[in-house]
Amino acid sequence: MKKEFIHEDFLLENKSAVTLYHSYAEKLPIIDYHCHLSPKEIAENKQFENITQVWLNGDHYKWRAMRTCGVDERYITGNASDWEKFEQWAATVPKTLRNPLYHWTHLELKKPFGISGTLLNSSTAKTIWDECRRKLATPEFTTQGIMKQMNVEVVCTTDDPVDSLEYHTQYAAQGNAIRVLPALRPDKAMAVDDPVAFAKYVGQLGKAVKKEITSFNGFLDALRLRYDYFGKHGCRLTDHALETFHADEYKESEIRLLFKKLLRKRRLAPAEISKFRSAMLYEFGIMNWEKGWVQQFHVGALRNNSTRMMRTLGPDTGFDSIGDLEVAKPMAKYLDRLDSENKLTKTIFYDLNSRDNELYATMIGNFQDGSVPGKLQFGAAWWFLDQKDGMTRQMEALSNMGLLSQFVGMITDSRSFLSYPRHEYFRRLLCNILGTEMEKGLIPSDMELVGSMVRDICYFNAKRFFNF
Repeated sequence: MKKEFIHEDFLLENKSAVTLYHSYAEKLPIIDYHCHLSPKEIAENKQFENITQVWLNGDHYKWRAMRTCGVDERYITGNASDWEKFEQWAATVPKTLRNPLYHWTHLELKKPFGISGTLLNSSTAKTIWDECRRKLATPEFTTQGIMKQMNVEVVCTTDDPVDSLEYHTQYAAQGNAIRVLPALRPDKAMAVDDPVAFAKYVGQLGKAVKKEITSFNGFLDALRLRYDYFGKHGCRLTDHALETFHADEYKESEIRLLFKKLLRKRRLAPAEISKFRSAMLYEFGIMNWEKGWVQQFHVGALRNNSTRMMRTLGPDTGFDSIGDLEVAKPMAKYLDRLDSENKLTKTIFYDLNSRDNELYATMIGNFQDGSVPGKLQFGAAWWFLDQKDGMTRQMEALSNMGLLSQFVGMITDSRSFLSYPRHEYFRRLLCNILGTEMEKGLIPSDMELVGSMVRDICYFNAKRFFNF
């Protein structure tokens, strides 16, 4: 009898892998400590009218695939109807074979929609559209309903320091079992390549703290006040998106002058931009240490490469790729400065260029100090790498150069409420790697020994690391 495509033992290639997944990983709750979900949509328990609204809107992975297949932009980000957009995506799906989108698409149809045994394509599109639309109209398929179905325990959103966090407050007052916490992402406080936008942001920050900001020290004081505000709302993580690390030598007097220059909306030279970013990255490291928060660094994206499409659609619309700037020396210098002052907090690094996997896996070992298990983490494969090969290569590098047992596991890094099967995907791959080595005699055939490691990586390490 022919198996369904996404069957219960999908990606599990032997008996040990099957046992590890179903007995130790499958039923564990999800701690999604980095995502881009909308706090407003969570707090308001949004009900989506159709699958396009919850699945295609904002998903630049799918948008890139559709463009590659010659789909007109009208059916991607344009004014076509939701059905027309879904119809075009359904026609694209068969052409994504061997791209992770094919796996994710059918995993997400199976959970939470329960659609299995039917592959999405042009001929099945209407049936799947109707079935999803029917289920999306029920209470189990609101934003909160989907999270509950997927066994989510904690979600950390991504929020700018000037955000009011009103929707986190609104959600917290509802008394739900699932915790939704803010995570502070202060990238705009380092975005000094556009002095006009930066000066505007300084004004917004001043309004948030009800103080006019006229100096660099005042700028740092305002950011600390926002750290305090986020802390009161349960925040315990920050996130920083970098092309690479900045660790230039500078004098504080130089940075104060550069800040004054920025307030006058004067453009900085490239060397000045790097110095200012070096200062801010250090100051954020100190603030994170003062709070005892975990700092995350997403490193290596080369963003907004198409000037034409940036002008037309704006950022985060699918025109980003992997970068190749030098990482090791500035990263080591940055970490060493904080470590030398004994002010290096728990840190997670996400690498977007797999050529650097071993670099990150060895770098974290330089600054482990015995104070916290896995204090520095080589984070889960992300963005272009959160697929079968990318996840496997990340875990192989961490296993060979560090300790996989201390890994805090997977994140969705997604804007979609249907992306939780990425945790399932990760767990299946992890169990298959370990199960295969058990079968080959490369690690002991001790199910409880290996199974307890699986439990830790999928859930308990993160729960302890973030004090959830």
